[in-house]
Amino acid sequence: MELNRRTVIAGAAAASLAATTLGTGTAQASSGGRKPVKEPFGKLADGTRIHRWSLENGGTRLKVLSYGGIVQTLEIPDRYGRHANVVAGFDNIADYVAKSPYFGALIGRYGNRIGKGQFTLDGKSHQLSVNDGANSLHGGAKGFDKHVWDVEPFTKGSDVGLHLHYTSVDGEMGYPGTLKTKVTYTLTQHGAWRIDYEATTDKATIVNLTSHVYWNLAGEGSGTIEDHELRIAASRYTPTDSGLIPTGELAEVAGTPFDFRHAKPIGRDIRVGHDQLVQAKGFDHNWVLDKGITAEPERVATLRDPRSGRTLKIATDQPGLQFYSGNFLDGTLTGTGGRTYRQGDALCLETQHFPDSPHHAGFPSTVLRPGQTYRTTTIHTFGA
Repeated sequence: MELNRRTVIAGAAAASLAATTLGTGTAQASSGGRKPVKEPFGKLADGTRIHRWSLENGGTRLKVLSYGGIVQTLEIPDRYGRHANVVAGFDNIADYVAKSPYFGALIGRYGNRIGKGQFTLDGKSHQLSVNDGANSLHGGAKGFDKHVWDVEPFTKGSDVGLHLHYTSVDGEMGYPGTLKTKVTYTLTQHGAWRIDYEATTDKATIVNLTSHVYWNLAGEGSGTIEDHELRIAASRYTPTDSGLIPTGELAEVAGTPFDFRHAKPIGRDIRVGHDQLVQAKGFDHNWVLDKGITAEPERVATLRDPRSGRTLKIATDQPGLQFYSGNFLDGTLTGTGGRTYRQGDALCLETQHFPDSPHHAGFPSTVLRPGQTYRTTTIHTFGA
């Protein structure tokens, strides 16, 4: 399965071509974005200074923290040109450290869950940090979301962005190999937000990087996302056990609440009593994208808020998309706008390889070896 791994073998040129093709929307284009601006955003308990970077281009405004590579706010216009922040987050670093359910963060080394926090590679067993019941979630107790990244701003032609760097040492959270990671956030002249992930290792390891932004296209803190209309280009999904670990089955979505092949309101089927929805308290599953692993990003999902007219279109080269409907938001978190987040007030659409891949020979491989380079790209295009 390793030979099928798109993220190891695909070239940067294809991803660049996809950005040109897909990175367009109805937001007004500009001749060039504003140079990224850096400002203080508090300190960690050990005195480490955290900074916030502000970017603007093509009608999109983005604020990113050096802590966790977190997207704190992302503002886009509605059908009348009125901007609103459409991602959940906090207005202070203390809440991100103590309370955050991965709001806006970069996730690694392994996005999603690994059953029992264990995997075997080349005959050797590895015990990972366990932080989700008996399982490892999003890289363990101190994943990439809880580290400070080195940030380098850039402008390139009409694009603006940030290069984020983090090196995970051999054995961190139980993962083998020193993993050198670079993630690039780019705002294009048309207001698209592109993420390019890149990593290398000095020992065989597993890698599955993603972004954990919580979306509400009506505006952060505005209420439920159940009236948002979602389309996912997937005929199958991966059912899970009671610990939300995939069973290994690639189940058909036809005739089930998991059928988003045609756009429908998220709330239409979320309470139908399907056993998978009951145990997850809503949608929290990986969709098996029909396109599979591709040499360049292809459009796989469209989200639309009928009230504001805002749309989000996602293109990726990855084989899976995790749709999480904000099931565990419980009213105890207060966001950037001063409002609390309740169940279903935001959703995640995480481009990825499948959860628990090391335990399923039929899933695409997430193994990365010395001499290989992990590369993958996701593009978010906004409209109204």
